[in-house]
Amino acid sequence: MIEELRKIGLSDLEARCYLTLHEEGNLSGYEVAKRVSVSRTNVYAALRSLTDKGVCRAIEADPVLYDAVPIGQLIRLLKADFEQTAANLLEQMQNPVRTTTSFYNWQGERALKTAIRRLAANADKSIVVDLWSEDIHWVEEPLLEAENRGVEVVLITIGESHTPLKKVIVHERQEAWNGAESRRFSILCDNRSALIGSFGKTLRLTALESDHPSVIELLQNGFYHDVVMERIGQDFAEELTAKYGSYYEAIIGPYKGLLE
Repeated sequence: MIEELRKIGLSDLEARCYLTLHEEGNLSGYEVAKRVSVSRTNVYAALRSLTDKGVCRAIEADPVLYDAVPIGQLIRLLKADFEQTAANLLEQMQNPVRTTTSFYNWQGERALKTAIRRLAANADKSIVVDLWSEDIHWVEEPLLEAENRGVEVVLITIGESHTPLKKVIVHERQEAWNGAESRRFSILCDNRSALIGSFGKTLRLTALESDHPSVIELLQNGFYHDVVMERIGQDFAEELTAKYGSYYEAIIGPYKGLLE
């Protein structure tokens, strides 16, 4: 709860004071300080800040008492403030005209999660995600949010998955893949923004974001290949296995040494 309150602009101490007052209102600064085990000087400063922000209310008495603004009212206030600020920024700031494509590198868990959420939140029509089933937790929440607002979401997983997303294509995982050091992933949004990278215990967590046409086309073609092969596999599984072997070994075998 503290972390969530910090995300809306409260300091650690302010969040603790707010939670204390939310649980029990009409407390003096001295009583709040006792409950949070922090000096009265720091608590009074935090309470003044909360009052200035409109998060808490002061009741004129002797001593002055403090009460938390109900969380529902606070959330509506923050939403209204954010929407007004966002509208002002969109009106006053124009997106720069880009004449070249770009490549951006993201490193670390927090940066990657933020990039995934941003790309999904800005998708208008479609999101195609391709990853291993054990990595779905990285993308599931932002994908569900996108799906709920009408974005077409397609999830392709390597291995069986259990997700409430509507459109999921599952690729059977080969036994030889279980020892792989890296698990690659890709995200394609509106055929204009891409994020590619790998998960793995021995790898530093990094991802590449790009709007380069070659990267976009590569992911598009990979998606079409997955869709076509999935359908062909469903319709002609027995014939394909009999002619080409499991996982098309008869076709791939002669070329394996080329890329190893």
